[in-house]
Amino acid sequence: MTDAFIEIPGVRNFRDAGGIGALRRGVLYRSGSLHTLTEEGAGRLKDLGLRTVVDLRSAFELEVWPDELHGLDVESLSVPTLPANREDLDRPWPEDQASLYPFMAETAGPSLAAVVRRLAQPGATPAVVHCAVGKDRTGLTIAVLQSLLGATPEEITADFLLSNIGLGLDQGPTPYIDETGSERISRPISAELLDSALTWIHTHHGDLRTYLATHGVSPAELDALYANLSA
Repeated sequence: MTDAFIEIPGVRNFRDAGGIGALRRGVLYRSGSLHTLTEEGAGRLKDLGLRTVVDLRSAFELEVWPDELHGLDVESLSVPTLPANREDLDRPWPEDQASLYPFMAETAGPSLAAVVRRLAQPGATPAVVHCAVGKDRTGLTIAVLQSLLGATPEEITADFLLSNIGLGLDQGPTPYIDETGSERISRPISAELLDSALTWIHTHHGDLRTYLATHGVSPAELDALYANLSA
C-alpha cells in the first residue's frame, strides 16, 4: 500500500485513502498540514482536481500555521476534532496516546458528522482531510470514512499505520516543535490505538451509523457519501 503516497512538495504524509472497500482512488486524500505547501505542490494538488480541504486542527493551530493554498480554487472547511475549551470538559484532558484515542472517539462526533455532511455534497470531491501531521486526528477520521465505505478492519489498520512510514516514525519517536513553539515528541502509532477508538464507538453506540446519527447525520446523507466516494 505504500504506492498510495503522493509527493506534494511542502506537505507531509500525503496519500490516497482509497483503493480499499468501495472507496475509489482519486476522491479522498489524507495528509499533514498544508501550511508549508509550495507553489509546485499547489500545482500538483490542482492536477489532482482538488475541490475541498478539510482541516481538523484547532483554531489556534490555524492562526499560527494557516494553510498556504497559493490561489487554489478549493473550499476550506475547518472542523476541529478536539474540543476548543478544555475547561468546559467534565473529564481530564488526555496526556498520552493511549488516552487520546478513546477521548477523540467520545468528543469528535460533531467534527466527524461535519466531515461526512461536506463529503456527501455534490462537487465536494476530490477532497483532502488533514490535521497537523496526518496521523492521529486524521487517522481516526479517515478510518471512519473508510469503514462507512465497506473497508475491512485489516485494510483500515494497514492504511492507518502507513503514517509511521510517511512521518519517519517507523524508526521510533522523533522531536518536533508544536504550535506554541515548544519541543515535543511525536510517537509512532499502533493498531491498538485505533482499535481503542473504534471500540469506544461500538461499545457506546453499536455501530458507526448510529454514532453519526446521534450527531445529526441522516441516512440520506450517508447514502450520498457512499455515492460520492464509491467506485
